[in-house]
Amino acid sequence: MGSRRPNGVEPGLFQYSPKQALPKVLPQEDMGHAFMLLFYLAGCLVAVFGYPSGQISASCETMLPVHGNNGPQSSAALFVITASSNSFKPGDTITVTIKNNGSSNGFKGFLLEARSLGGNWITGTFSTTGSNAQTLTCSEGANTAVSHTNDNLKQSVTAIWTAPQGAGPVRFTATILSSYNTFWTNVKSDIISASQISNVTCGTQKFCLSDPVSCSPDNSSCLFMSSSPSSDDTGYVFEMSGSTPGYVAIGFSDDTSMGNDDIYICTQNSSGSILVQHGYNTGKVAPLTNLTNTAGSIVASYTNGILKCSFITQSAISTQQRSSTNTNYYVFLVRGPLDTSGQILKHTKTLISSSNVDLSSTTASSAQSGTSSLVLGHGALMLIAWMTTGSIGMVMARYMKSAAGKPFLGKAIWFQTHYFLMILTVILTIIAFIMIFAEVAGWSGDAGAHPVLGCIVMILSFFQPIAALFRPDPKHEKRFIFNWGHRLNALVIKVLAVATIFLGLNLIDTSPNLWMAKVMGGFFAWEFLFYIILETNVHLKAKNVYEDPDGKAHPESVALGVFIFGNLVFLIALLVGIGQS
Repeated sequence: MGSRRPNGVEPGLFQYSPKQALPKVLPQEDMGHAFMLLFYLAGCLVAVFGYPSGQISASCETMLPVHGNNGPQSSAALFVITASSNSFKPGDTITVTIKNNGSSNGFKGFLLEARSLGGNWITGTFSTTGSNAQTLTCSEGANTAVSHTNDNLKQSVTAIWTAPQGAGPVRFTATILSSYNTFWTNVKSDIISASQISNVTCGTQKFCLSDPVSCSPDNSSCLFMSSSPSSDDTGYVFEMSGSTPGYVAIGFSDDTSMGNDDIYICTQNSSGSILVQHGYNTGKVAPLTNLTNTAGSIVASYTNGILKCSFITQSAISTQQRSSTNTNYYVFLVRGPLDTSGQILKHTKTLISSSNVDLSSTTASSAQSGTSSLVLGHGALMLIAWMTTGSIGMVMARYMKSAAGKPFLGKAIWFQTHYFLMILTVILTIIAFIMIFAEVAGWSGDAGAHPVLGCIVMILSFFQPIAALFRPDPKHEKRFIFNWGHRLNALVIKVLAVATIFLGLNLIDTSPNLWMAKVMGGFFAWEFLFYIILETNVHLKAKNVYEDPDGKAHPESVALGVFIFGNLVFLIALLVGIGQS
């Protein structure tokens, strides 16, 4: 009789159970001590989750019952967790069911949560549909877990999960008790994939690298990646996105130079299907890809020109210099085009973390590294050459002959100025040409029409001063051929240079509204306006409508001063934009 529990009550789920019963009869003098002992045991029952009613919020983090001396069962669970959908986007609801798999009489207690695959965070909120389940408040907030309301035997329970903003792939995870001493932990559903990539949890639940800083992956100007350690194995949950018809890739290196890097590539094949490839980079050549299955739970899309991939790696990251247990690397994020066979070409945009990143940390702040200094220097020199020195040199030759016709070192000032500025323009163009080829290490044709037009401008600019060295005497009968050829070539160079600059600015402009190309459009309109003004002035003087006043500034000189001032304003604005890139 002493071994039986009062009124046949079973021990509560997730509760403490005393091993010994009190004696049936106590001496009168010990009655006070007995009441004190009973009061103490009652307190223990409440303090250590003595709640068959399932109020077990204190177990949210560990998901372990605090009672008895037995650990979880090592055998396969007799229960399964199913979900009404295998993917979600923010705000979606998913019906989650815990049920008997046919090998058990049922279960009495449970604790159900949604855990992120990256970082193992509790995520989302629940609502319940029946009397056997209730929501709990965990450290992540209200309604973030579900538990039982009684210790009745259950065949199944159902709850409704609502996906939050910024969640990555999740798994529904539960601890399930069939009796007081028999329970299973880490009972898991299949992986539920997130159909959207977000920057909401950057810096709190995952590491992010992006340009512009903190940009949304849905923005066409945003290049984005994130990483968090997978709760399932030694791999990681990666996300990447970028505006490109070709590929986006992330790499992990021991330094900031390409070579000996572990790489994951999100790309499209010839049929339009999106693939995730694992590769290894040995230098500035196409990486060697691994055809084995190294990524799972792949969710990918190509919408409105933005390529997105999220996946879970199934192997550790490693380089030649580091063991596979290392978690600190410099992170590369690039995008680029494909050739007609689907082979990736040289990337057109590169971000590099400013320091090596601990990929096992989910609280690392985003690191940024801008476009290559050689690329930025190339762009700056081309702007200086064709917005200032080249433009002013052309204006001097066409419109300043009367205003600057005085001799200087044996030649007219306008000619000396024109000659100096155009030679300087050619030199700047050659330097910029060398800089960009040093960066790309050869010809790849990976930036659309920009390099093609740039090469044409370079060739025509190079031969323009050479042809001028062999020009005929001004009074020679063939001089008009040189004059027209020289002017026509200058016009072609100017038009192609402006088009090339427009295309180049679109490659490096990372601002949300792409303002640099708009400023360049303003410069083109400004320059065109002054050409009209100066041509009108030439026409009026040829018609003898007016003559230059003696001792006063020529109209051409005044217009040239205003023209140079405006050009410098536009140039400075664009140079600032390049610096911000």
